[in-house]
Amino acid sequence: MTFAGTNLLLVFDSRSGTLKDSRDFNGGFGLVQMLGTSQYMALVGGGKSPKFAINKAIIWDQEKGKVVTEISALEAVRNVQLNRQKIVVVLQHSARVYAFSKKPNLLHAYETADNQGGLCCLTNDRLVIPGRTSGQVQIVELATGNVSIIPAHSSALRALQVSPDGELLATASETGTLIRIFSTANCAKLAELRRGVDPATIFSLDFSPSSTLLACTSDKSTLHVFDVPHPRKPNSYKSNHQREAEGKWGFIGKLPMMPRVFSDVYSFASTTFESGDELVAGGIIPATQGNHASSPRPAKGLIGWIEENALIVVGTGYKCRWEKFIIGIGEDGKRNCYREGWKPYHGQS
Repeated sequence: MTFAGTNLLLVFDSRSGTLKDSRDFNGGFGLVQMLGTSQYMALVGGGKSPKFAINKAIIWDQEKGKVVTEISALEAVRNVQLNRQKIVVVLQHSARVYAFSKKPNLLHAYETADNQGGLCCLTNDRLVIPGRTSGQVQIVELATGNVSIIPAHSSALRALQVSPDGELLATASETGTLIRIFSTANCAKLAELRRGVDPATIFSLDFSPSSTLLACTSDKSTLHVFDVPHPRKPNSYKSNHQREAEGKWGFIGKLPMMPRVFSDVYSFASTTFESGDELVAGGIIPATQGNHASSPRPAKGLIGWIEENALIVVGTGYKCRWEKFIIGIGEDGKRNCYREGWKPYHGQS
């Protein structure tokens, strides 16, 4: 887990919360994206005094303390995703795929609908970005260049997330009431999950390590956890779903002619997280949160699973902190989500 303030870039062990590394850059960041647990990360300048230009993607070697390479664009960089072979630079209306090398060469460029939030997911095999039409998703097979289109929502996309095994895609729109699950292999819709009835701004979506659970945060300061059907793990979903088969509304959801909100699939567990204040200069906002790379507001509601039944949620503000939540069986015999503890991370160096 990384956190960038006005001048500091801090790297933490997300399991223990201990500070692993820090560096004073004497300048701010709009984006920090790590390459797994390696020493490489993508940086984009931001804040009141950017360290790097906001139209450049900087690949940084934290171990050696130097720039490995950089990619310039004609406009602000909204997001950067990277793996061992590829670097994807996301702009407001396109995503550009480069080879990961000292002198990155452009391999492909894909047009998208307005993507101010920089929505993008990169796996070893696929690139997932917004389509050219608002609400649609493009799945690009990196080996062949083939593109599949999913008409995911009728309104603009707010969040995208691919499961750790690369087989599932979760999407949410600006409305924020429904989350849809698709197969990345054949683009089939596998599930529709209801976060709530009232519109909300989705902050983060993230699958558990097994790809059978999905967590969601929003501006309602609520964390939801859903069961997710998986093509290769049907028994896991069936057993968990039967455990809470009555759903949120019980038998009412089975009555004919009732509105669909009474029969929709809701989260099996939910709790509140600390959304914090926003009175802080500097910090980062992941591009998935829909803010300009140079925005001074920090990240909020960012989810990270640390094991199958444990996850952290990053808050925001001057006294920002991350909270750890555990999924366990309550006294009622049902699964619940409990806050196990929290820890501040701002200015810990």
